[in-house]
Amino acid sequence: MNDAKYIGMDVHTATKQKPKQSSSLFMVCAVVSLHVSFEEGTWASWLYDLLKPHVTEVLVCDSRKNALLRVGNKNDREDARKLSELLFLNKLHPVYHGETGIRTLKELARSYLTITRDLTRVMNRLKAIYRGWGIACAGQQVYAPRYRVEWLAKITEAGVRRRAEIYYLQFDALAALRQEVRRELLAESRKHPATRLLRQIPSIGPIRAALLIALMQTPHRFRTKRQLWAYCGLALRTYDSGEYRFVGSQLKRSKKAVTIRGLNKNHNHDLKNIFKGAATRAAATAGPLQNFYEARIANGMKPPMARLTLARKIAAITLLVWKKGVRFDAEQLKQQAA
Repeated sequence: MNDAKYIGMDVHTATKQKPKQSSSLFMVCAVVSLHVSFEEGTWASWLYDLLKPHVTEVLVCDSRKNALLRVGNKNDREDARKLSELLFLNKLHPVYHGETGIRTLKELARSYLTITRDLTRVMNRLKAIYRGWGIACAGQQVYAPRYRVEWLAKITEAGVRRRAEIYYLQFDALAALRQEVRRELLAESRKHPATRLLRQIPSIGPIRAALLIALMQTPHRFRTKRQLWAYCGLALRTYDSGEYRFVGSQLKRSKKAVTIRGLNKNHNHDLKNIFKGAATRAAATAGPLQNFYEARIANGMKPPMARLTLARKIAAITLLVWKKGVRFDAEQLKQQAA
C-alpha cells in the first residue's frame, strides 16, 4: 500500500501572518504529508527552504501552465485541492528551486541587473530631455561629468535644466553603485570553479560568466541543449496539423513542411540577453565563433538568423563545457554539435 500523501497549498501575502497560525495556509490533507506543492510567488523561495528538510518532495509549480486550476469554482480551498490532485497525477510544471550554495552570487546578480536597468532608464530620460528641445545628443559625451556644464548650458528653460540636473545626480549615484556591485559580483564569482570553465568560451567574459552561474545555477537541471534553448528563449515554436493522410488504403505521413511560429515567448529574458549579447560580440570579433558566423552567411543565411544560430551554438557549448567540465575546443563548432 502506498502511504505517500499529497498536499496542495494556497499561499497569499495578505493572509500570511505567522507560519504557525492555521488560518495563514489552506491545506487539503488527511495526515502528515510527504509531497507538497504550491504556486510560484512572493513567498515561494522562503517557503521552499522552510519545508524542504521536513518532507520528501517540495514542488513549486508554474501557475501559467496549470489550466485545470481555472476550471470550476475559484477559492483558496478549491485551489489547494486541485493542486494536490495535480501533484498526485504528476501534471504540474515545476519551477526550479534548488541550489542554495550560490545564494549570495544570485542576489548580487539580481542587484547588478536591476541597477543596470535603472541606470539605462535614467540615461534614456536624459537624452529624451535634449531631444525634446531639438538638441542633438548622439554618443556618450552627454553623460560625461567633464562636459556636463556645457550640455546643461544648451537648455535655456530653467525648469527643464533643473530636471536634467536631478537626472544627472541620479545617474552619478547609480553609476557608482553599479561599479560597487560589479566588484562584489566578480569577487563572489571567483569562488565558483565553473567561472574558469565558462571564461574559456570566446565572448563569455567575467560578467557574463558570473551571471550565467547565478541564473542557471547548475547545468544538470537541463538534460539536453534543447531544454536550455527553451529556457532562454532560443527554441523554435512549430505548428502542424493533419500530419497523416490516407493514400489508397495506407496511412502515410504528409510531406508538408512544418510551420515555424518564431521563438518561444515564455523564457528567462536575462539569460536570453546574455547569449544574444555574446553572439553579437562573437560575430564582430576574430576567432572560431566569427568563422562559424561567416560560414552561415556564406551559405545564404540572413544575418539575424545567423546570429540566432550562433547564440544557440554558444548556449549548447556553455552547457557542454560546464556539465562535463571540459575545455573549449573549436571542434565543438562542427555542424553535428549545433
